[in-house]
Amino acid sequence: MTADEHNTEFRLVLEGITKQYPGCLANDQVSLKIKPGAIYALLGENGAGKSTLMKIIYGVVKPDSGRLIWEGKETSITAPVQARQLGIGMVFQHFSLFETLTVLENIALGMDGDSSADLAALANKITEVSARYGMALEPHRPVHTLSTGERQRVEIVRCLIQDIKLLILDEPTSVLTPQEVDTLFATLHQLAAEGTSIMFISHKLKEVKALCDYATVLRMGRVTGGCRPKEESTTSMAKMMVGDDTPVTHEYEKASGGVDFLIVDNLNQPTSDPFGVTLKNINFSVKAGEILGIAGVAGNGQSELLSALSGEDLTEVASAIRFPHVDLGAITPCKRREEGLAFVPEDRLGRGAVPDMSLWENGLLTGFLEGLVNKGVLNQGKIHDFANRIIDGYNVKCGDLNATAKSLSGGNLQKFIIGREIMQNPDCLVAAHPTWGVDIGAAICIHKELIQLRDQGSAILVISEDIDELFAISDRMGALFDGQLSPIRTPADTSIEEVGSWMAGIFDTTEAA
Repeated sequence: MTADEHNTEFRLVLEGITKQYPGCLANDQVSLKIKPGAIYALLGENGAGKSTLMKIIYGVVKPDSGRLIWEGKETSITAPVQARQLGIGMVFQHFSLFETLTVLENIALGMDGDSSADLAALANKITEVSARYGMALEPHRPVHTLSTGERQRVEIVRCLIQDIKLLILDEPTSVLTPQEVDTLFATLHQLAAEGTSIMFISHKLKEVKALCDYATVLRMGRVTGGCRPKEESTTSMAKMMVGDDTPVTHEYEKASGGVDFLIVDNLNQPTSDPFGVTLKNINFSVKAGEILGIAGVAGNGQSELLSALSGEDLTEVASAIRFPHVDLGAITPCKRREEGLAFVPEDRLGRGAVPDMSLWENGLLTGFLEGLVNKGVLNQGKIHDFANRIIDGYNVKCGDLNATAKSLSGGNLQKFIIGREIMQNPDCLVAAHPTWGVDIGAAICIHKELIQLRDQGSAILVISEDIDELFAISDRMGALFDGQLSPIRTPADTSIEEVGSWMAGIFDTTEAA
């Protein structure tokens, strides 16, 4: 049968797609069929090959073998510009927008050929298309003034104005409030009803069940199954991803904690970033033996708070951040670690780990206080043992401890960084997005380790955009909006809807203070 004789019932057909990297078979004989007007989920653990497969479809990565048939014709997509010409658009998890430019200018930069020549016509089209799909945008508004949800709209509208036929979304809800998720899903349903095919990559199985018509499961680069999500439970889909031997659900008892350990007292922190957020009158404490969760959409002061807590930005008032036995606000990150603080940054590749360094070197970067260095001399045996314990304890998929950080998938690097910090048994752990981009099995593992550390008496602060995660593991929780902190309550005394409102700035700052 020739490519032209393929059943045109399917918009996209993948046959035997294989991609080999050094030491890793990312895609192994993957076959997939996608119909017009349907919403597909691609499920799998970290490192299962999902991102590689989507990059092959979008022309970012070239497969070693296999066939791609687009609308009945065998095609070789060698670059994103070619994918866009065919009608394929992709919205990556990390937005590619210039903060200083307007919505119109950003979209024009992503257009091909003469499509961006007439800016006035393009502005009208942006207004028309964004309003049509319930994602209203002002073309002349600077991107740095947009919320995270609005920035995602820019990325999606950039695809929609190019007569999209297949839209690929990589973890699209990880940075949205519940209300913004509802808006996005309404848009996706409208697109599907008009004939657009949609590929949805997500670890949030509740959303997959609510949104998607079909799901394909990848394990270790191979297609191992599929289902209709609406006919499955989240538990059954999770087991398809990770197998029957891995626990996929867990309930955690709440704790009341002991004495206030990490104390943030009237923190007012100006930002030097022209697009940053000034922290305004932040007050909270984290008790020994509890997890305090802080929700919020990215760009509302989380980065500034994390920098102040880690010591990257020192405070004007030393006692604005303190432990019971020491003021932290004016001392360096190294001194804070010596006082018992461990830290998981929000940017794992670049701040959490050095890309070109090996895993054992990255373990040493913050684990040096674990007896790995004696009078300036590195103890290679202890350093390697420390790295191996992290790799084994957190099931980090890698070649060995000599593998570079950049060679790991995002989820596996996240597991290594989390393990490196928790295994130091800190008195206080500040963790940003601890399970971001991590599959459900690994997320449960990380949550259990956090709970165990809490039960040993550590004070834990978790800053996350995942409300479900915070409700699962937090003993108390609040939200940041525009550098201000909402009231803090136990999960039993609030709701997902209320926390979503806090994330949108709907709270009484007097009550919060």
